Order: sequence, then structure tokens, then C-alpha cells
Amino acid sequence: MKILFIGDIVGSPGRKIVHDRLSDILAQLQIDLCIANGENSASGFGITPRLAEDLFSWGVEVITGGNHIWDRRDIIEFLPHEPRLLRPANFPDGLPGSGLYVGCARNGVRYAVLNLQGRTFMAALDDPFRAASRELAKIPPDVKVILVDMHAEATSEKQAMGWYLDGKVSAVVGTHTHVPTADFHVLPGGTAYTTDVGMTGPHDSVIGMEKQGVLQRFLDALPARFVVAEGDVQMNAVLIEVDETIGKARSIERLNFRLD
Repeated sequence: MKILFIGDIVGSPGRKIVHDRLSDILAQLQIDLCIANGENSASGFGITPRLAEDLFSWGVEVITGGNHIWDRRDIIEFLPHEPRLLRPANFPDGLPGSGLYVGCARNGVRYAVLNLQGRTFMAALDDPFRAASRELAKIPPDVKVILVDMHAEATSEKQAMGWYLDGKVSAVVGTHTHVPTADFHVLPGGTAYTTDVGMTGPHDSVIGMEKQGVLQRFLDALPARFVVAEGDVQMNAVLIEVDETIGKARSIERLNFRLD
């Protein structure tokens, strides 16, 4: 089974490359399941119901979120009605939406996607490790293919989650920092892992934003308006091959596509 996970989609440039390229990529690579982190797809901050529906129509089957999931208020009422749009499972109880989705892929195989958020250098949330164990216990035993989006700042926290879930899930992929890492590999227990998939959006930037505003913020520490950049649009992704009968990963490789 082939799974494509697309790194954080940033603003209209990120959406454009998904719109223009994804259909061909899915066909050429014979992808069975496509997942994307979409929490920055609305001008770099949040996601709207319309943009979520656009991504689904372009071939993304599950959208994961993170610390920007609430940035657009109209998503709050939308989340309970669209289970394929996730927010981290370790958010406080009672919030709209869910961090876990169980579905059926194009090849007929059932799968689960779990969304978690780290706590190191980020908001004080519930423990993502205990939340992972709690959510995994909800997955029906016949569902073997399980992918986890660990949306976190600290490399160590992401790596720890990989080791914590090794052998329990098919893959743990990191998002949030927008810079792809080179540590994609399969852990001893059969879990594919990478610290960060990277970013789908303008790479002539500082993590997707125009450079000048970010530089000025570092120089004078005054509030600055961050605007999504436009140049060098790329799609960072990983391709994960899984033995769907046992849920173990066979391989993980980094993919990179440019906007023609």
C-alpha cells in the first residue's frame, strides 16, 4: 500500500501546487492514500471550510492540523461535521472535532490517521504520549495501517514519539517546522519515521513568509505583519510503502515537486 503524506500547505502558493500537480502525482505513483497537513493553507494561518473542501476535491483524503487550527473561526462549527479534517487529539476535552479518523483507502484497505501536537516550546496541552495510547486503543483491531502526524517544534519530542510508537503504528511523520529533515527511515519495529516532512509552499522565504517582515521582527522585536511569500513554490512530501496485512512499513522516501 502506498501512502503520500504532504508537508504543511502554506497559503495560496501551497494550494496552487496541490491543485496543479497532485492529480498527476497520485496517478503516476499509484497512491492508495493521500494525507496532508493543512493548518496553514489560509494565508499561512489556519484553514477555512471552503479550503478544506477544495483540498478534498483535489485528492487529499485526510487533512491534519496543529497549533493554527483555530485561527479561522468558521472552522469551529465545520470540524464536527467533517471527520476527515483533524485537530490534535491531545487538545483539551470538549473541543470541536477529533484527532483520529478511520477510513477506507482507494485500494479497499481500512486505515487510521492520528493527529498529535507536541508540548515542548509550544502551548501547554495534554500529554501527547498518553493521548496516543488512548486514541490507538479506540482503533478497531482489524485496522492495521495507522499513520501519525506529530505536529511539534522539538526534534527530540518527535523522535521520542517515533520510538514510543515503534511497532504500534505504520508511520510517525513530523510536521510544523516547515523544513524537511534527512532522517527518513524505518525503525526496528516496522514504523516509518521522519522528523519533519517539510513545507508545501514558497521556499524563497522564511518558512513560507516574506523574508523582510520576519527579519525586521528579529531585528527590533516589534510586532510585524507576516505575509505569505510567492517564489520557488515546492511540494515537500514523503512516500510510505506499507504491508497492509500487518501494518508494518516497508520503506519511506522523501519526494519533492516544483510548480511548473
